[in-house]
Order: sequence, then structure tokens, then C-alpha cells
Amino acid sequence: HVQLVESGGGSVQARGSLRLSCAVSGYTLSSICMAWFRQGSGNEREAVAILHRGSGNSRYSDAAKGRFTIFQDDAKDTLYLQMSKLKPEDTDRYFCAAAPDPWLVCLEATPADFTYWGQGTQVTVS
Repeated sequence: HVQLVESGGGSVQARGSLRLSCAVSGYTLSSICMAWFRQGSGNEREAVAILHRGSGNSRYSDAAKGRFTIFQDDAKDTLYLQMSKLKPEDTDRYFCAAAPDPWLVCLEATPADFTYWGQGTQVTVS
């Protein structure tokens, strides 16, 4: 049973930083596609950052480029999203997701491609 558990959200002032964590259990992080999404009330889930575990390649939304970094700790089976220079428009609920399909074109993946999701963690920037 695969489980993703996010943590690290909270309230922060503009230009501050947060590090979101996603602990993965029941599945190894190797050779899968993982991502951070955001979703507000009534909105569709939007990819913030995607990481292909095998190649180490990543892709960011335009809003996240230069401010956020997605990375993982293999030893801890944990995915992270380091968020810096936060803006009020970054306020949202953030979810981590995993797509174990080895044939998936990871960096072009959409929410429908991800099989496993965490419960989300709220980020509020004021």
C-alpha cells in the first residue's frame, strides 16, 4: 500500500521560505515520476514541479522557476519542495504525487497520470 504524507506547510510572510516534505512508504522512489501540485478551492490541480527520479531531470511551472527547487532524499524516501521568495499568490494547498508507470513521459505528465496522492499541506503567504 503506497502512502504519501506531506508536511512543512504553514503561514509565512512574503519573501520568506518554506520546505515541504513528502514521505513515501510502500514504494521505492526509484524509477518513478514524482511531482508537487497546487490546488485552490474550485481550481484545477496545477503542476508546480516535476522530478524524474531516474534521470534527475525536473520541470517547473513558470511561477516556480528560480524560486522553488524539487529534490529527494533517497535514504529517507522523501521528496521535498524548497520554496523561497514566497509571494501571496503562492498561497494554496500543495500536494505531492507519484506516478510509477515506467513508460510515462514524466516531465510532460498531467494530474491524470499520477496514481498516488498525499492529503496536501496548506501554504499561506501574507
